[in-house]
Amino acid sequence: MSNIAGRVREVFRGDQRVDADALIARLDAVRRFLTAVDGLLPDGDLVPAHTLVERAGTRLALSRDHTVVALAGATGSGKSSLFNALARLELSPVGVRRPTTGVTHACVWGPLEGANHLLDWIGVLPRHRFVRESALDADDETALHGLILLDLPDFDSVQRSHRLEVDRLLGLVDQVVWVVDPQKYADRVIHDSYLREFHRHRDVTVVVLNQADRLSPAEVPRVLDDLRRLLDTDGLTGVPLLATTAVDPAGMVGLRDTMERTVAERQAALRRLAGDVDTVVAGLDQLVGTARPAGGPDDTAVDGLNRALAGAAGVPAVTEAVERAYRHRAGAATGWPVVRGWRRLRPDPLRRLHLPGPPGDQSDPAESLVAATSVPDPTAAQRSALGLAIRAVADRAAADLPAAWPGAVTSAARSRLGDLPDALDRTIAGTDLGLDRRPVWWRAVGGVQWLVTLAAVVGLGWLVLGYALRVLGLPALDNPMVGAVPLPTALLLGGLLAGLLVAALTRPVVRWAARRARARAEQRLTARVAQVGDEYVLTPVRIVLGSYAQARDALRDAARG
Repeated sequence: MSNIAGRVREVFRGDQRVDADALIARLDAVRRFLTAVDGLLPDGDLVPAHTLVERAGTRLALSRDHTVVALAGATGSGKSSLFNALARLELSPVGVRRPTTGVTHACVWGPLEGANHLLDWIGVLPRHRFVRESALDADDETALHGLILLDLPDFDSVQRSHRLEVDRLLGLVDQVVWVVDPQKYADRVIHDSYLREFHRHRDVTVVVLNQADRLSPAEVPRVLDDLRRLLDTDGLTGVPLLATTAVDPAGMVGLRDTMERTVAERQAALRRLAGDVDTVVAGLDQLVGTARPAGGPDDTAVDGLNRALAGAAGVPAVTEAVERAYRHRAGAATGWPVVRGWRRLRPDPLRRLHLPGPPGDQSDPAESLVAATSVPDPTAAQRSALGLAIRAVADRAAADLPAAWPGAVTSAARSRLGDLPDALDRTIAGTDLGLDRRPVWWRAVGGVQWLVTLAAVVGLGWLVLGYALRVLGLPALDNPMVGAVPLPTALLLGGLLAGLLVAALTRPVVRWAARRARARAEQRLTARVAQVGDEYVLTPVRIVLGSYAQARDALRDAARG
């Protein structure tokens, strides 16, 4: 298997030691996984991981000198008899009524004070706690000091509360001894609902065939072989399988030796938690997989997003206004001085959009503090195009991710969609459109226009003065001649013709320069709009992809058992 679940070591740790530091590192990796996926994946899928982190932290913080072993089984399997036989005391009630064991009983080998906190956490009531410590035992029970043995309720109880209590406790104990009897050892309930679910906890699982005294000596091996076959089918290959009988002390030797070895190793709690980590990691693998995501969406999707944002922001309308504003301002600067005033009476195209007016424009100071434009709102088609572009970005970015992540990527891409209109409007309002300075050639052409206009005015004035003198009968002035044309007439006609010629020559230059100004403004606006798209759409997507990468790496670290 190439996935993480395939790398989880589902080995029998019965003869191996679990390093506490390595286990803590794996638990920390699960914690890092939960931090990385917080708010991105469904909470229901993360419950086992949260439960593991909480339980493991509590169990490791409590006594490591105690080993909690639970006897679990069905009604009539003889759990309570085994419990009393191991304790060598009558602690748990034994009977034939159903159910026999209704509450959990605990027997502690050694001082009770050191185990109380652990039993409080497990949930065993104080009145059901017993101490296996007697001066009459001498050193007989020393090998079991640190053992906390639990007699659980019957998991097949007719009372649902008993079954729920069993399920709860099975998630807390360090080791489970499954007790079956010759009549019901093949019952589907114990195999399908319990034993099979413990295949990743083989190293803390023991199965005993109790009441073996009810079988003939020839039947015991056959039943054990059949039970071993069932356990192998359940994935419990290698777990200890013992035959016991509570009525004969010799029939308890194997189980007691197993308990003594478990207590002496002080490994059951660590092995149980290691198995819990294996189980959680295998369950989380389908949420993460092994895909290595790209750093973000591809260039094609980003280009499509930028075009859609430009359309929604009104960039085409603004750039068209820039071209018209350039022609308007160039005409006002290079046209005939006598008609410039008329041009100034016409509103500047950019001012109509509440964008920066010409240099020296005396706009309302209060209005300049509001970064809002009058650019037309996006049409339904433009809004639809933007939505499709955002979806394309999310789809391209999440193309290789497991099924649980594309939804998170899409949500991230759309998470700031409501803020986009204001952000785009502020960006358009704050972008330098490149019209804040007058080109030098405007001034040069404007100066020429002033000169030729002044020449025409001088010629006109000269002609008017001569006409007035003649009307009044005064001596007329001698007009110098320019060739065959009097100088005043040459100045008037030359000035008018020169003005028209300069205007005619300037007009195509203005149109060309206006188109360049439009292209320059479009480039700047597109770049600024792309920055908005990066901040409001692409960055949230990259954050989710980064979280996925962190989660994948954390789960890989947690899988290293």
